[in-house]
Amino acid sequence: MFPHLYCELEETSENEVSIDAVRTNPEEAEEVPEIEDVCEEEFLKPAKVVDKLRDFSPSALDFIRRCDTDEQAQEIICYLQKKGELTQEQAKELECKLKREGVRGFGPKKEENYYFHEGGFY
Repeated sequence: MFPHLYCELEETSENEVSIDAVRTNPEEAEEVPEIEDVCEEEFLKPAKVVDKLRDFSPSALDFIRRCDTDEQAQEIICYLQKKGELTQEQAKELECKLKREGVRGFGPKKEENYYFHEGGFY
């Protein structure tokens, strides 16, 4: 199936793996290494991965921080109010802050892939 495989492997040094040690006893190779201050049950448990974004639901501020202009932020506020995710009072409060401080008054812009970076995927 691969008539030139041996030659290709011999020609390139990229595929080399150095072996620094050899175990002659197979039982020794299967033993769990002793680690100070860690019991065997803890050592064998899978590592806990913190998922900061599990059950995350973006708020109005998260959407506004994606905007480039005050006009875009105003559209977001109106849309969320129509959708019922903001009360009239909350919408007025956000609009006042938008007029007073501008879109960056809500915080720095959340750039593309922001949540991938936050979640540790990048």
